[in-house]
Amino acid sequence: MKNVVSHCPIEQVMRVLSGRWPTLLLYYLRDGTKRFSDLQRDNPTVSHRILTLELRKLEAAGIVRRTVHPGYPLRVEYDLTERGHKLVPLINALSAWWQETAMAHPDTATLRRRSAA
Repeated sequence: MKNVVSHCPIEQVMRVLSGRWPTLLLYYLRDGTKRFSDLQRDNPTVSHRILTLELRKLEAAGIVRRTVHPGYPLRVEYDLTERGHKLVPLINALSAWWQETAMAHPDTATLRRRSAA
């Protein structure tokens, strides 16, 4: 990872949550435990490798917990830690803000259509 430029806490947060996938993973994990295949289904355009890397990054940050259940086939589940659950209100607020903004500003409808594609 890049070196810290400032000592602003937002910079530290962005090191973990920036990019296309981390906040989406938090969005889908906010409702409870999911298996890797569930997260792939929720995010069909993410590759297996990138999903693995992003989940590891969130796990290393203490936001996501990875639980391996013994047996065959091996079953791996992901859920939010207590630290991760503290981010849920922020994820919900971002979602509500976007819905509000998209309704109030017609120019965001183009972004909404483009991002849904």
